[in-house]
Amino acid sequence: MAFRDIEMGHRMLSAAKRLSRRQVTRFVRNEDGHIIAFTVVMLTLMLTLAGIGVDIIHFETVRTKQQQTLDRATLAAASLTQELEAEDVVRDYFAKAGLSDNLKMVQYERTFNGSTVRAEAATLVNPVFMNLYDLTNGQGLSAAGASQAEQRINNIEIMLVLDVSGSMAGSKLTNLKSAAREFIDTVLDQDFENRVSIGIVPYNGQVNLPQYMQDLFNAEDDHGVEDVNCFDLPASTYNSLTLSRTTPMPVTAHADTYSSTTTGSYIAPTHSNAVVDTGNRWCPPSKVNVIRAPTNNKTQLKSHISNLTAIGATSINAGMKWGMALLDPSARGLYTGLVAAGHTPSYFSDRPFDYTAEDAMKIIVLMTDGEHFAEERVTADYRHGDSPIWRANSVNQYSIFHSTKVDASTSTKLCNSRPFYVPHLNAWHSRPWNGSTPSSSACYSATTTTYSGSTRQTWQSMWSSSENNLRMSWVAQQLYVRAIGGTQAARMNLMRTQTPTGTMNTQLQQVCTLAGARNVMIYGIAFEAPSNGRAEIEKCASSPAHYFNASGLEISTAFRSIATNISQLKLTQ
Repeated sequence: MAFRDIEMGHRMLSAAKRLSRRQVTRFVRNEDGHIIAFTVVMLTLMLTLAGIGVDIIHFETVRTKQQQTLDRATLAAASLTQELEAEDVVRDYFAKAGLSDNLKMVQYERTFNGSTVRAEAATLVNPVFMNLYDLTNGQGLSAAGASQAEQRINNIEIMLVLDVSGSMAGSKLTNLKSAAREFIDTVLDQDFENRVSIGIVPYNGQVNLPQYMQDLFNAEDDHGVEDVNCFDLPASTYNSLTLSRTTPMPVTAHADTYSSTTTGSYIAPTHSNAVVDTGNRWCPPSKVNVIRAPTNNKTQLKSHISNLTAIGATSINAGMKWGMALLDPSARGLYTGLVAAGHTPSYFSDRPFDYTAEDAMKIIVLMTDGEHFAEERVTADYRHGDSPIWRANSVNQYSIFHSTKVDASTSTKLCNSRPFYVPHLNAWHSRPWNGSTPSSSACYSATTTTYSGSTRQTWQSMWSSSENNLRMSWVAQQLYVRAIGGTQAARMNLMRTQTPTGTMNTQLQQVCTLAGARNVMIYGIAFEAPSNGRAEIEKCASSPAHYFNASGLEISTAFRSIATNISQLKLTQ
């Protein structure tokens, strides 16, 4: 290739490079203009959106404050305990919030058992950025709100299940009475349409019924002692919420099965270790510690509360069972009897309501200061019927017939036998102490029940008669152990049974679980109770919010909170 050609090639290449640089420079200059324009547009749009966002946030802040003020104001105005005019209450709330000009309307309606308050508010919010772009057509943004609240007493059935065991004596019972009376006033003060019924179930080692109520059940083995009307509820009754009025219910024996007595040698029936300790009978006689039939008569209810006394052991399971039995729809027939007896108003004759009834609520308030104490019951063989025990008519001495001492060679004739043990003599006799031989025969029968000068006792009279007034432990020791051997404890175990506290805990929780499944609201109050009692009450309560652990005057706070919750406020809009 010639040198001239090479030089020409270089010149052409250089020219091409210069042209390329000019084109690139021109292109870059043109792109810078487009990017700057695009950036300006995007920044403007972002600032516009940010401004609109600020306007929206400000609007929502104003609207939220207004709505919250509406809600608080209508709730306060709708309270049945509110003594001020509803409109005044609402306007006061808005004034304190600095929103007086926002309130547009207040409507108020009050009936016998409820109140309803409705309020509306509105304000005009002038946005800054949105107006710059004329997005509101110069009208601004309207923040409008409305709220409606009501408090209404529905058909409510309440049972107060209250511990009146011996440990409640003194200030605890005083505080309980004050709290329960206030509860009754609070709940019933606004009940102008007879929608709320309250019953009271006091319990200790048992639940005592007034005589007219016991008569509505099928009582068996009744000892006939006045004001002693407890039932030994079969264990199976804790598997349901019902309580049959046709199934035979054994009346709790009027016996002191708990007090101990001296072992070994003889002590007289009048000895301090022989006579009954009245506080150790499982169903202490009482005209006041009895179930109060459901009513809405404040005077009667508060009087019943005021008269309660502290005595006996603690059977929370029995109290809860009776409380629920009086709320269960199966008790409707029982209420018919309560109305007929004049203890429940006739307008409650359709109660207890079905669990599924609309506008109805069933509530248990369960209170204890203790824990379960093993319940004792007299067994059937020693609860009723003729006993083998005779009591001398002229002196306070006893004899007991033991068939194992009958002389087999004389068959049923007692001519040569000494089957009667006389404890004060520690001797065996052919007839009861102070009893004469029947005139009809020198050889009387083992089945003879009449001896002049001595009277055969029934088991009911052994435990309940004021003449006998004996502890079961004395009978076991003096008339059995000293006569035919064994131990006092073993004999007592034949004469009475004990329900372990673990079983009682289980029975309580069975009823609580069944009640909860039926949407019964259970409030639990542990009043200076030990840890086991607190645990059982807390477990029974409908929720942690329904459980109260109270001491001293705190029990009033607990009852006050429950009363308020029962007629609780609610927003309807």
